[in-house]
Amino acid sequence: MQMSDTREIAADRATVWAALLSPEVLKECVPGATEVTGTPEDGFEAVVTQKVGPVKATFKGAVSVSNMVELQSLTLTGEGKGGAAGFAKGGADVRLEDTETGTRLIYDVEAKVGGKLAQLGSRIVDGFAKKMADQFFSNLEAVIEGPKDGDDAPEAEKKGWLKRMISKD
Repeated sequence: MQMSDTREIAADRATVWAALLSPEVLKECVPGATEVTGTPEDGFEAVVTQKVGPVKATFKGAVSVSNMVELQSLTLTGEGKGGAAGFAKGGADVRLEDTETGTRLIYDVEAKVGGKLAQLGSRIVDGFAKKMADQFFSNLEAVIEGPKDGDDAPEAEKKGWLKRMISKD
């Protein structure tokens, strides 16, 4: 499964770059992540629980960061094993560009699955992979930008914590 999309984020490029390399932000952004540790230099370890169709699994895996061009682009590559459910692996090439209102994040994602997950059929798996990518980048945007008008109070409190943390320094 391959997909590409863009996001307009109301923050400067350095803030978006820092978010992409933060284990705390990655944990917040990856749907189902219960743990993300590590560094961009050494790679990240992650534990993610997800349900794809009738198959629910906890994946333990690693994410590496490569092809880093400071404040411009990077590649995130990950692989997770979900025991009897199978495995998932994939990557995202991410590019950042300045815009009048902040930063344009452009991404190309590729994902593959094997084991029981692969037996679900490409329509279910592709739909799930697209949903995961969309959720990740939507969550990233929310963590960086903060609450939007109309957000519920409890939900709004969670959003924008990265911007609040950076602006206190």
